[in-house]
Amino acid sequence: MARERRNYSDEFKKKIVELYNSGKPRAELVREYELTPSALSSWINKYNNSGSFKAEDNRTPEENELIKLRKENQRLKMENDILKQAALIMGRK
Repeated sequence: MARERRNYSDEFKKKIVELYNSGKPRAELVREYELTPSALSSWINKYNNSGSFKAEDNRTPEENELIKLRKENQRLKMENDILKQAALIMGRK
């Protein structure tokens, strides 16, 4: 049976990462605080790379550009569909 998803505050995550960075073993942190190893690894990587746990702060410039371009592409497709529908309506009159 799967565990219920838990949310942790940034302060809690920061304290756990600081404990790890000060030398406390990963396995001990996982066991003591009932964390998943993947969550702990993710927190360590994010905090040590950018000092933040937010996804936006951990993206590369290329990832940010890709997200921006995908949003623009979606908007343009929607506009194109609207114009096609308008052309069909205008053609009937």
